[in-house]
Amino acid sequence: MISEHEDPATLVILANFVSPLAVDLTEAAVLRQWAEQAPRKLWLARSGDVLITPVPLSEPFRRYVFHRLGVPERSVTVITVPDTPHLPMAQALAEHDLVEPLRALVTERPTARLLPTALDEASVALAADLRIPVVPYETGVPNPGTMRAVSAMNTKSGFRTTAQSLGLRLPHGQACTGAELGQVTTALLSSHRRVVLKTDRSAGGHGLHFVSRGDQPPPSSPPPPESRWVVEEYVEHTRAVSAQGHATATGVEVVYDGEMRMIGGSFAGYCSPLKDLPARSAEELTDWTLALGGQLAAEGYRGPYSLDLVCTQDGTLYALECNVRRTATTTAQAMVSRLTSGGRSVWSTGTVTAIAPMTFDEAVGHLSEAGLDFQPGESEGVLLYADRPPDGRSWRYTALAPAHTRLSELEVRLAATLGHEVL
Repeated sequence: MISEHEDPATLVILANFVSPLAVDLTEAAVLRQWAEQAPRKLWLARSGDVLITPVPLSEPFRRYVFHRLGVPERSVTVITVPDTPHLPMAQALAEHDLVEPLRALVTERPTARLLPTALDEASVALAADLRIPVVPYETGVPNPGTMRAVSAMNTKSGFRTTAQSLGLRLPHGQACTGAELGQVTTALLSSHRRVVLKTDRSAGGHGLHFVSRGDQPPPSSPPPPESRWVVEEYVEHTRAVSAQGHATATGVEVVYDGEMRMIGGSFAGYCSPLKDLPARSAEELTDWTLALGGQLAAEGYRGPYSLDLVCTQDGTLYALECNVRRTATTTAQAMVSRLTSGGRSVWSTGTVTAIAPMTFDEAVGHLSEAGLDFQPGESEGVLLYADRPPDGRSWRYTALAPAHTRLSELEVRLAATLGHEVL
């Protein structure tokens, strides 16, 4: 697979976290929170590239990233699109008169290609308007049938339908409307002690509700009758795992796998590659990921996707969902691969909470004093990969090391350095 930073074309990197592909655009607060991670997309940039971001990038963060990448600081153009509630980011460009300036930049870059975070209709329309291809489509942009398949597979019900046809093991469950939600939940609780109510289009743990037998109904108002849900048995598990695949015109491959760090059903971090997974489970994970990718490729999809699962104490896997887009781990993996020239590093992502707010330079200074700050040419260290957080305390990081034991040591030292805890 050719990764984005090896592609000779100029990239227009669209950090469209505000997209209807993962959650409904009415979920403005959630989308705004996700958009705070957009600065991490700078790690994909090379000289001549353009980054379109929903939040500004601080000067200290730009210097930090470009130094480690070895990219001249002024060689990357950054366009910031102001927050525009209820509009996909690719559409918001026109709302703020930014399409023509972008068109001028693209005209200067004859090999320009669009790299969206989420392959939604607005981003495809933007690429067509700019007359540039979408990475990695051979014919320019995906066709409408592919777009319908991508949209469906990013829902819980769409995934369940495809997974069942491919023979993947799923929790017992059922898709339903908001009007049917109470009835379906009651029926499933008659045979399972605990169930999970999932908004059909949701991601990152948002839209999940855990209900146990005997619980009192929540005081909140009932969902709209026409809303879409999936209700599943809650599978008792010891681990949450995932594999990232990549589909091309010539085949499908598993690029990496890892263990998801979860808090209350929400994604909080990742560690790759997987370790200590039973051989039969590891084989099943690979087979299922390739089968899913084969189905996506048959629908005309090209690019990254992930399969998320839980693993029970005896090693049995249950598939929960797929994400047909760039996920919370794809940029981190690409960054680590780039910084290590494709080396087989063990790496993790997470959030470390500092005792008191600090500036970006102060946070880097603490890492440097502790001998944790990753520098070009090194094989281990910690990177602050998403700029200064709004609260100045919740720092998103990526750590990398030659082995899992060493990685754990770095994370313990990181928590001690910033004075609190790693999630």
